[in-house]
Amino acid sequence: MSVELVNPTGLPVPTAYVQLSVATGSRTVYLSGQVARDAGGEPVGTGDLAAQVEQAYTNVATALAAVGGSFADVAKLTVYVVDYAPEKMGDLMTGVGRVVERLGIDPIRPITLIGVAALGEPDLLVEVEAVAVLD
Repeated sequence: MSVELVNPTGLPVPTAYVQLSVATGSRTVYLSGQVARDAGGEPVGTGDLAAQVEQAYTNVATALAAVGGSFADVAKLTVYVVDYAPEKMGDLMTGVGRVVERLGIDPIRPITLIGVAALGEPDLLVEVEAVAVLD
């Protein structure tokens, strides 16, 4: 595996992410932000943050599979949430939990959560971008 996840001594040990990853593979993959659209470009989960998170994570996994990778190769995630407030964390975790159960992935990665005013289309509530490193 080309990505080692680390929680260094001297930093807090979080439960929903890790502090850093060390990537040693030979191919770096930069994914565009993935949103709640199915393969046909149709909206998924309009107004439902958990459903949109599930679809965005699913799209990350699908994109990585297309280049011979998997979620295990993800070195860094950035999640953009429209009008983020702490009470939205439950819906975020529900969506991630669904995709974990369905795809059997380990979502624990270095991650940055950013609240934004809006995304590229008015129905979008979340966008997930990833950097992965493949052997």
